[in-house]
Amino acid sequence: QVQLVESGGGLVQPGGSLRLSCAASGSIFSINVMGWYRQASGKQRELVAAVTSGGSTNYADSVKGRFTISRDNAKNTVYLQMNSLKPGETGVYYCAVVVTTTPSAPEFDYWGQGTQVTVSS
Repeated sequence: QVQLVESGGGLVQPGGSLRLSCAASGSIFSINVMGWYRQASGKQRELVAAVTSGGSTNYADSVKGRFTISRDNAKNTVYLQMNSLKPGETGVYYCAVVVTTTPSAPEFDYWGQGTQVTVSS
């Protein structure tokens, strides 16, 4: 079993910054992909950013140039630095990881409980 603990959400004014963290623990052999998703009220969950074990990154077009995803493999932790936040980016941010628990095991997705980000004046 794999557990994800997210932190860093909160209330921020438009144009402000927040840094989200997500630490994975448990039966982990390797973490192949780590990412952040966002779900606004009444909308579908959408990918914000993801990073592979090799460091390749992928961003939603709407956040390119403002958000930066990074990971610390030694700590099994992924970060999302969010700058110039907009009111429309309010929502619950979920951490997600693709994990193998043994060398021969298939990959499984695990999700965090979500952290609320509110962008408002």
